[in-house]
Amino acid sequence: MGRQTESLPNVRVVSSRTSHAVRVAVLADSDTRWKWGALTARRIAPGGRPTELSGFLLRGRATPTARQLDEVGASADDAPREVTGVAFLRELREESYDVVVLALVGGAVQAMLHGIAALGLTRRPAVVTGYVGVVYEKLSDGLLLRHGADLVLANSRHDAQRFRAVYEGVGADAGSVTEAALPFLGGERYVPETGRDTLVFAAQPSVPVTRADRAYLLRRLVEHARLHPRREVLLKLRSKPGEHTTHVEEFPYQRLAEKLPGGAPPNFRLVYGNMGEVLDRTDLLVTVSSTAALESLHRSIPTAILTDFGIREPLGNHHFIGSGCLASWDQLDGGGRPSADPVWADRQGVAADGSYAAAFDEARARLTKLVATGELPAIAPYYTATTAPGYLPGLLARYHLAADGTPLPSSRTAQAETGGLRRVVREAVRGAARGAYRHGVQRVAPVIRRMGEL
Repeated sequence: MGRQTESLPNVRVVSSRTSHAVRVAVLADSDTRWKWGALTARRIAPGGRPTELSGFLLRGRATPTARQLDEVGASADDAPREVTGVAFLRELREESYDVVVLALVGGAVQAMLHGIAALGLTRRPAVVTGYVGVVYEKLSDGLLLRHGADLVLANSRHDAQRFRAVYEGVGADAGSVTEAALPFLGGERYVPETGRDTLVFAAQPSVPVTRADRAYLLRRLVEHARLHPRREVLLKLRSKPGEHTTHVEEFPYQRLAEKLPGGAPPNFRLVYGNMGEVLDRTDLLVTVSSTAALESLHRSIPTAILTDFGIREPLGNHHFIGSGCLASWDQLDGGGRPSADPVWADRQGVAADGSYAAAFDEARARLTKLVATGELPAIAPYYTATTAPGYLPGLLARYHLAADGTPLPSSRTAQAETGGLRRVVREAVRGAARGAYRHGVQRVAPVIRRMGEL
């Protein structure tokens, strides 16, 4: 991605209101979705007026730490606020926003859409949502949960066609689907550097998922480093043990690396940091199916998608069929260096040909028109009490909303307690409880599961 914000529209993240500014609220539930949401807001910000961007993090298992937020490169003047879904809806009722970007899992998007609709705002914000990366599973489920937003962004022409086909196939309005691109592509085009030879493996928290498969990948990385002692081999990690991203990581590579027989060779290292900065020194990017592959292809860096575990939907590497990038460790050990198919790359929104600058024009134009419209029509999700009576109520209840999108009674009681010592004590107790819960989910539970495998 790289910390290259000079090409982005002039958007500040602020805590106070500036008159005549377009006010944007981004609600995200993980570090990667915060990156997508904040950078998307910058890319499609309506032109002609200054823009204020307020950040909110939906409280949950994957709520990112300050370190994770800093690493993703979507910087902010003020730290995003951690909120519940009900608290975010209260914010929308009490503060006037022009645009809301929902960078959330599908169920949370659906809950917020029904919650915003239930607010009955005279002038509601335009709602934007989409996907943080490659859409390789739960296509219909995820899309229908996002239906009702004013803009459902597709990261490529290929995705836009698929999205419209799903909506039209169930008789839903497909007019919200808008072709764009991943907002964090950037950086200089790859140019080999004399004397530098660096292979980077982009790890994923849940692909592959088993301890044996992850140990296999680590072993092949180390063996590759030993076979090529003059090549720097880097294992790029997204989180440290105890931190969570979008998915649970039960077997961190850091822990597996501690048990390497004989230790690691001197040309092998674990690295963290901003992906764009790591790509600045990469000569070959290897992954199973990480979105980092699209960042690499955008910069024309040689990129390999591993086939060692097969080409299978659960792995996500089937998305790269036709890319020219599929390869195994045996082929890479022998000097293989895949070359991407330009037609495939173009359809996937990689835009290595330099057209990326215009990828957000349509979305920006549509959002500008929506903001200028004034009173927008009522939000109308595909899922309602009529179309999904056995699904929607339970889904909304997970976010403390009733079937009509209003807060459940317990949530209303919590809203009423808005001030004084009682609120301070309550928040302190809840903060301690959240800390204990996260410790249990992120530290204790994985240990218990690993013990069960012994």
